[in-house]
Amino acid sequence: MQQAGDYITEEKRQALLAELKDLKGPKRKEILKNLEYAKSLGDLSENAEYHQTREDQGKLEERIAKIEQILQSAQTVHGGGGEVVEIGSKVTVQKEGFSETKNYVIVGSEEADMEAGKISNRSPFGEALFGKKKGETISFRIPKGMVNYKIINVT
Repeated sequence: MQQAGDYITEEKRQALLAELKDLKGPKRKEILKNLEYAKSLGDLSENAEYHQTREDQGKLEERIAKIEQILQSAQTVHGGGGEVVEIGSKVTVQKEGFSETKNYVIVGSEEADMEAGKISNRSPFGEALFGKKKGETISFRIPKGMVNYKIINVT
């Protein structure tokens, strides 16, 4: 699997589809209802509620367009499972000089979440891991200098 493209997991695709359905349905209707109410208040040039609702509508439509673009352009991956680190791989690593190990999942940039242990394939750490195997050592630059990790396991 190549690293360069945009990727999402099946789980993320389903979450985006659910969000899109909500935004196009109930959320869009709510904004339109609020817009009608704001218009009924009178002079639109000095109507803060109208302007806020129009701004909310713009943000909603922007998010809808963004989700549609992601769903159209991103390739869905169904998890790693091989010996080589790729999108969807679960990787256990150990930082040089430390005894504890950490687990990460390599994901596309759209669903990266460091707190949840999801590392973007485009991050320096993700790029260093990509294509490597269990037992290999990786190095990459952080603001404080170079850091080394050993790959303990890949699933």
